[in-house]
Amino acid sequence: MRNESAPGAWEMTPRAPDPRLAGAVLGYTGYAERSAVPLRRMQVPTTVVPLILSLGPPIVVDGVEHTSFVAGMHDAVATTEYAGEQLGVQVNLTPLGARRLIGLPMAELARQVVAVEDVLGPSVSRLVDRLREAATWEARFALLDHALLERLYRAAPVTGEIGHAWARLEASGGAVRVETLAREVGWSRRHLSARFRADVGLPPKAVARILRFERATALLRCGDGRNDWARVAADCGYFDQSHFNRDFKAFAGVTPTRFAADLLPDGLGVAG
Repeated sequence: MRNESAPGAWEMTPRAPDPRLAGAVLGYTGYAERSAVPLRRMQVPTTVVPLILSLGPPIVVDGVEHTSFVAGMHDAVATTEYAGEQLGVQVNLTPLGARRLIGLPMAELARQVVAVEDVLGPSVSRLVDRLREAATWEARFALLDHALLERLYRAAPVTGEIGHAWARLEASGGAVRVETLAREVGWSRRHLSARFRADVGLPPKAVARILRFERATALLRCGDGRNDWARVAADCGYFDQSHFNRDFKAFAGVTPTRFAADLLPDGLGVAG
């Protein structure tokens, strides 16, 4: 996907990962952007754990410059900003995929943006160099497949109970109660919440809220329901429109109407 206009230009190249990475890696997106003026974006909470491998200048995240980084699950809005050029690859990880590939409890990364060298070790710098030297996006994606498969093969599996709880929450869009999940896996609610938070990053109740919000923002991004907030609220599992509005403001800092108005074209995100 390409777009050019007076203030800048962008190119996005998505690709699915090797099938053997299913359940851990959702996809890759190669990006090349240029903006003559500062471009600020809103980053709202999501269950996707982004791994950014930068091949160009730093980007500012909440006022701090970063190059290659991983962002743990968060429950508040963040902002990114740059002017000039951006070049790199975004690897979208599932929470449990991030737990396995990074090898750390995701609670240690929750609400944080961390340099990849600090979590993946010095070998990631060599990978970034090889990605920079590669001539095509396909060559870069092939390098990522190889590197991530190697890491996944060495990774310890996630506990079956946590895998079950995450799968149930995700499939239901956050509609399953924590008490139900605890009963299904044979743990107490307190024990499940503590173990889930350690592996996923946030407690199951907080993740359920993010899953509902994530579904609502997906509907807005595809243009569905912008003039029928009550239907969006019902479809996404909110008690009523007031409940929907409260959660939306808590996670996005703006009303659903303002969020929809600030959506950038062609899936480029949300204006900050």
